[in-house]
Amino acid sequence: MTQFTQQTTFYTEDHEWVTVHGDLATVGITRYAAEQLGDVVFVETPEVGKTFKKGDEMAVVESVKAASDVYAPLSGEIIDTNSALADSPETVNEHPEGEGWFCVIKFSDGAETRNLMDKDAYFEFCKGQ
Repeated sequence: MTQFTQQTTFYTEDHEWVTVHGDLATVGITRYAAEQLGDVVFVETPEVGKTFKKGDEMAVVESVKAASDVYAPLSGEIIDTNSALADSPETVNEHPEGEGWFCVIKFSDGAETRNLMDKDAYFEFCKGQ
């Protein structure tokens, strides 16, 4: 397994951010995704202990405009969730790449990060959206 000795943030084509430290990854949606959704009114985070494969639907975010699935950016087990989002879903709009995080995954295959984008590649990707 690839071990990350410092925090590294990656991005997915589904507009999720993934901050990796060791074998843990904190996941949320990007500012771009939050802006596209509009005012977030509901967030369903995954259950602690549940396992996902990369690409599985793991959470739901609903806004006044639409509902959207959040996909597991890495395979692994959910070890923590942001329970504060149940009462304050607007945190996703206010701080999407900080306090608006969704969950923490103990990931099982660090090689999966090779298919994720760095910040520059993600910004270029968003220009084409």
